[in-house]
Amino acid sequence: MARGPSVAHHARRQAMRRKAQRRHQHFYQRYTHWSLGPSDPGPPLHWSRERWMLGAAAVLLVVLSALIMPAWASAMKHRSTVTTYTEMPLDLPVLPPQPARKPVENWQVMRVQPGQTLSGLFESHGLDYSDLNLALQATKKSGTLHDLHPGDEFAYLTDANGALEALRFDADGGHRVTLRFANGEVTRHVQARELERREHIAHGVIQSSLFGAASQAGLSEAMVVKLADVFKYDIDFIKDIRSGDRFTVVYDDVWRDGAYLHGGDIIAAEFYNRGQRYTAFRFQRPDGTFGYYSEDGRPLQKALLRTPVKFSRISSRFSLARNHPILGYTRAHKGVDYAAPRGTPIHAAGNGVIRYRGWERGFGRFILIKHDAKYSTAYAHMSRFAPGLHVGSRVSQGQVIGYVGMTGLATGPHLHYEVRVNGHQVNPLTVTMPKPKPLEPKLLAQFKQQMQPMLARIDTLDANIRLANRSDAGKRTPQTD
Repeated sequence: MARGPSVAHHARRQAMRRKAQRRHQHFYQRYTHWSLGPSDPGPPLHWSRERWMLGAAAVLLVVLSALIMPAWASAMKHRSTVTTYTEMPLDLPVLPPQPARKPVENWQVMRVQPGQTLSGLFESHGLDYSDLNLALQATKKSGTLHDLHPGDEFAYLTDANGALEALRFDADGGHRVTLRFANGEVTRHVQARELERREHIAHGVIQSSLFGAASQAGLSEAMVVKLADVFKYDIDFIKDIRSGDRFTVVYDDVWRDGAYLHGGDIIAAEFYNRGQRYTAFRFQRPDGTFGYYSEDGRPLQKALLRTPVKFSRISSRFSLARNHPILGYTRAHKGVDYAAPRGTPIHAAGNGVIRYRGWERGFGRFILIKHDAKYSTAYAHMSRFAPGLHVGSRVSQGQVIGYVGMTGLATGPHLHYEVRVNGHQVNPLTVTMPKPKPLEPKLLAQFKQQMQPMLARIDTLDANIRLANRSDAGKRTPQTD
């Protein structure tokens, strides 16, 4: 009884399927001639409603694209625009007229030969003596044309007729003088020239002579003389130098336009003599002058010089009983006689004022200089006095005051030199010379600040040399098992 409804339901579904199949078969038979394939009927098409809708949408999309694309392409096309430009004149300032270029001056160069005079130099180049006289008059005050040296360079300029237009020369290392000649008159122009100072450091150990060691260290003879001059107050470079003495020097050279001009100055130096260490540092004083000081600020320059002249020998020493070579009897000789060629310059032993200048009986031409309330010095037998000096003139240490001669009672050219303490003559070779004035505290602080870098440089070099010497000594020590 329970299976009855199920059987009836199944029968109805079967009947509906057969009815749908007959309907589809009727449709295919009616439209079979639309087929694109062969006339034989293929497998039946099973199109659903959704597929028909998709097909219609595709056809509609193609139609719309054909209508819209041309209009869109036209809208995207770049439209050309026409811009109108108007040329306006630019308001610029009027340029000043350009001056005509000066013609290039053709300077001719001439160099002084050994033994040649300025007149000989002019003559050798065909220059007129009248122009030489004008040049000498134009430089009379400075005297730059009166001191010629072999190798000095002059340049001159002439016009088309060979007449001198200009003369150019170096007044010193840092100044160039140009003289212009026109209508019998001379105009003078001085141009400063830039100088360059290049520092060097040298070290040497004396084996046989100071000059030999200095030459191996790269020092010129002129710089060796300056080194000896710096330490001359503490070291006698004729008697005191020993093998093994050593030195370290910081010095400079002067260059101009990239070329070496001349040697410069000793900036700092260290000298070991017989195991004693001496130092010197160059320092500019407030008055613009330079001096050398030890590392503790002590001036190396003594207040008075023991030997104010470059002498060849001491011909007579200080003595209270000497047989006079001319008078023939014994009497005191209260000074030192330094034999030197006639005309050798005599220098002031220290700063001071001339108290006497003239003829003094057996002393001949004689000068007395008072240095302070206690010390004075005397100079006798001069051939002549230095020009410009008179009683009351102030002189500085090292200044030339006269020249060696044999005026008065003298058997040969020499300088008789006296040192007087409170008016009494003492032995210049043994007397304790007055100490120079030390630097004031403010200047001493400035000096030490400037001195420290140089001292460190010298100490570093000394340390490196000692280290190298120890290394070399170790290599030379024979190895033993």
